[in-house]
Amino acid sequence: MSNYKYPDPLENLDRQINLWAQLKTESGAAGVADKVAEINALIAEKLAEMRALPDDPALRQAEPDDLPGIRALRPDGKRRIWNELPEAVYRDRLEAALLGRFSGCVLGSIVECWEVEQMERWAEYLGDAFPPADYWSAAERPHDLKYRTSPREDFTRAKMDGVPTDDDLIYTQLGLLILEDYGANFSLDDVGAAWMKYLPHAATAEGIALNNLRAGVPAAEAAIVDNPFIYWIGADIRSDPWGYAAPGYPEKAAEFAWRDASISHRRNGIYGAMYFSAVIAAAFALGDPLAALEAGLSEIPADCLLARELRRALEVAPSINTYREARDAVDQRYAGMHRIHTINNAVLTAWGLTIGGDDFTRVIGETVAMGLDNDCTAATAGSIFGAAYGKAAIPAHWTKDFNNRSLSYIIGKEAFAIDDMVDRYTAQAQSVHAG
Repeated sequence: MSNYKYPDPLENLDRQINLWAQLKTESGAAGVADKVAEINALIAEKLAEMRALPDDPALRQAEPDDLPGIRALRPDGKRRIWNELPEAVYRDRLEAALLGRFSGCVLGSIVECWEVEQMERWAEYLGDAFPPADYWSAAERPHDLKYRTSPREDFTRAKMDGVPTDDDLIYTQLGLLILEDYGANFSLDDVGAAWMKYLPHAATAEGIALNNLRAGVPAAEAAIVDNPFIYWIGADIRSDPWGYAAPGYPEKAAEFAWRDASISHRRNGIYGAMYFSAVIAAAFALGDPLAALEAGLSEIPADCLLARELRRALEVAPSINTYREARDAVDQRYAGMHRIHTINNAVLTAWGLTIGGDDFTRVIGETVAMGLDNDCTAATAGSIFGAAYGKAAIPAHWTKDFNNRSLSYIIGKEAFAIDDMVDRYTAQAQSVHAG
């Protein structure tokens, strides 16, 4: 990006230290343990110095974490589009949003974070279309478990029986439970309590926040204790419940997302969740993914890094026509950014929708083909598509083996019936609109 450049990575430094320590030990050298201890102490010292480096004050001012501060820096926009809930339209689009999210996630899950070339070779080996036009016909390491529950082969066409487990989908289930347990006025402390009650494990920012909660760290501080992942995509993948519960009401959806995201993220990590929650909420009412992508920008600070990059992405979208062009453009602009970051993946999500248009298969197929955190991006793109276009726009081959069942690793919840999720989210949306 034009405003900053990542330093060159410390390539395999720990591996080199360990390999040389092993070699010198095997060669009978004296003092190896002392040297390793000295290196560890030096690394710890330099890491502490890096963590203490002050943030850019102007950028910090443009990227507040508190809701009033965020709202003060938003551009003008339509805060509420539906003043009443048109239940028949909403239920159809809600079911489509859930099915779209499930489909995109399941398609991307077993090639999550694969490089484009690796996916191309795998498709060629299997004889599958690429970009994918259906679920993969086989999975690498088929009997390995995803999230300790679903075998990887359960994500393939031949073995699928219900929606298998993935963290992108667990949080869609968990958001519903938070709303049901605590109501629409749930607090950050309520989010922390729900995580302690329902989550057996988590990864990256969520994993650190969960461990902090278990160690007695207050919910308001769980995101900021030893957490280098606060700008990563984890809060973004938790967006959907808040858009589903506040359809046609982007401001409220973004508020819900802010409360939830603050348990584990800060700044652009929070804004990613607020943005996509607002996009989904807007998509229900606008019936147009591109218009919804524009509308979501009204709920995050106008000059935050995410907003700047999304505005640029939407401006150049007409020139991005394939998954290859999208990935090349992202690799060039965000060289050094982690593949699970909020910003680069948000740009790919937007381009998946603009490339695919009103063709659901192309939307999720191209998005998965772009790589990076592609089960997350395809799930979000599928959710936005469904919320905009409704169930009739999703080809039946994507959903026929879901069998009305979304599996879960939430504590005490082995599965959710999809039609029951529609009913339960509808009840939440009715309550939000009535309130």
